Amino acid sequence: MATNIEENSCCETHNHSHTKSNTLFESPWLLSLLSFILLVIAVSGESMLPFHNYGISGWLFVYLLAYYFVGFPVLRTGWRLILQGDVFTEFFLMGIATIGAFAIGEYPEAVVVMLFYTIGELLQDRAVSKAKGNIQALLDIRPDSARVIRDGASNLVKPETVDTGETIEVRAGEKVPLDAILLSESGTFNTAAISGESMPAEINKGEEVLAGMVNIQDLITLNVLRPFSESSLQKIILTVQEATAKKAKTEKFIRKFAKIYTPIVTYLALALVILPYFIVADYAFSEWLYRALVFLVISCPCALVISIPLGYFGGIGAASRKGILFKGSNFLDLITTINTVVFDKTGTLTKGVFAVEKVESIPNADPEWQHLAASLESNTNHPIGKAIVKHLSDGASPVTFLKEIPGKGLMGVVKHRRVLAGNRLLMESQEIQGLPNETYPNKTVIYCAIDELFCGYFVLADEVKADAREAFISLRKLGIHNLMIFSGDKAEVVEALGKELKADMAVGGMLPEEKLAKIEVLKEDPIKVVAFVGDGINDAPSIAAADVGIGMGGMGSDLAIETADVIIQTDHPSKVALAFRIGKATKRIVWQNISLAFAVKFLVLALGAAGMAGMWEAVFADVGVALLAILNAIRINYLFK
Repeated sequence: MATNIEENSCCETHNHSHTKSNTLFESPWLLSLLSFILLVIAVSGESMLPFHNYGISGWLFVYLLAYYFVGFPVLRTGWRLILQGDVFTEFFLMGIATIGAFAIGEYPEAVVVMLFYTIGELLQDRAVSKAKGNIQALLDIRPDSARVIRDGASNLVKPETVDTGETIEVRAGEKVPLDAILLSESGTFNTAAISGESMPAEINKGEEVLAGMVNIQDLITLNVLRPFSESSLQKIILTVQEATAKKAKTEKFIRKFAKIYTPIVTYLALALVILPYFIVADYAFSEWLYRALVFLVISCPCALVISIPLGYFGGIGAASRKGILFKGSNFLDLITTINTVVFDKTGTLTKGVFAVEKVESIPNADPEWQHLAASLESNTNHPIGKAIVKHLSDGASPVTFLKEIPGKGLMGVVKHRRVLAGNRLLMESQEIQGLPNETYPNKTVIYCAIDELFCGYFVLADEVKADAREAFISLRKLGIHNLMIFSGDKAEVVEALGKELKADMAVGGMLPEEKLAKIEVLKEDPIKVVAFVGDGINDAPSIAAADVGIGMGGMGSDLAIETADVIIQTDHPSKVALAFRIGKATKRIVWQNISLAFAVKFLVLALGAAGMAGMWEAVFADVGVALLAILNAIRINYLFK
């Protein structure tokens, strides 16, 4: 028990971590039970067989023994903290109050206060463990072994010892130990631990499989893509762990408040003993000392110092279970103030998986123009380029020169021919003549010119994500009335999507720097608090500039995810609204706890000073309120199951 309580300090760490005891008689629960039994014996004995020596109860030794089992660890911890210069802690307050109660003959109350305090600590420990359950579960999904193929044999090793490029195998029911490329034809995986999605994911040969996914069906083989320390799972775990170190303003304020509040109430308790001597006619030292002791017990700021950080911790844990990573509790707070949300289009609101629907050639066009365009596009990772390459699967020719023009397209040299492939802006900037006037609403058109002559165009479509509309509806229900779409895609496509989703503004044809400039203009309005949701490299500046940057982690680029304050691990825009709801619920619970703690404490402090509240009320105001606040804090885990 001693080592358990010594790890805590109300105003500093106060994490209520009770380590497992080495022996049965070191169990905090057993010591509390022994203390309770001795207390019952002493109280019953004093009632049925009262005897005194020199005015002192003959049952004092039993009371002291009952007190020792639960009080000694508290006193020892308080003393050690005093030696370290940390005087005004809960241990100091509880120690002074209970020793004082013994001094004035209130033996049962002294034991009861310390016993209730210890039991309250143990119950709080259980509550804290529940709140930490989500993050601990995240830690538990880390695979502890990998089956690596070396010298033709399967060897069971630590994931940390497997190098990039090695081949591993994963049996049915096992976790994937490292990020890897699937070598088998296909596989079915439970991705719930990574994305929060309950539906199994089908992954085909050549696609990426992430560490922490569970192989559902047959034995599969994979080629390791990156080392364990750089795996997606490890990054998620580090993000969640580091998030608890980034405190919200409310949390920082309460910790500072507790350091000021505790010494003030200690001096007030001292004044409560001394000042009545000069004011009250029938002053009785024992009566005013008792009131001061009650005052001290009530004054412990445990409910505030413990439950408020725990509320944020619970919010981070609940979000991570749903596939949403907050990089700090400060962002849980900040997201509740957002009133303007700007979305990127491709890969964020749409699937980013384009398909060529139509190809048009002009009369006398170069017969190789489609092949040359596909060869050029084969050198980009853009979804549009991939769609064109996939549509023309006759193999690409070498590209001897390539230049990407942001927001416009590509220019390069293929087979000694100058090739342009991009939107109308690219063609106009290069003074290409003969472009058609025909438009395709909701479609993307990629024009192609060979050696300055227009040859034809591809018409591509990008499907809107199934939950994009739900995301906009949910955000409006949450009171966010400024919903916008900024995209580099052509204006007609973006405007059509804006009408479909009922966005307040939809602007297309924007270069990355234009998106950034528009975000900065929005932020100049003191009323607006802006969030930007994006997934691509070109979104990273806007994500960084926004008050809260939200990165889509499924298809999102590493740069966008690294820059973001909040990461949506799947490609579901509806989870943006869920992130807002978790932030609002966390803040609501935190303020409920603040209100509860202040209201009860100030009420009972006033009653205690007036002599209308005793140790029982003091215990409730301290341990009881702290426990109620903590139980309220962990409630967030059940709100978002």
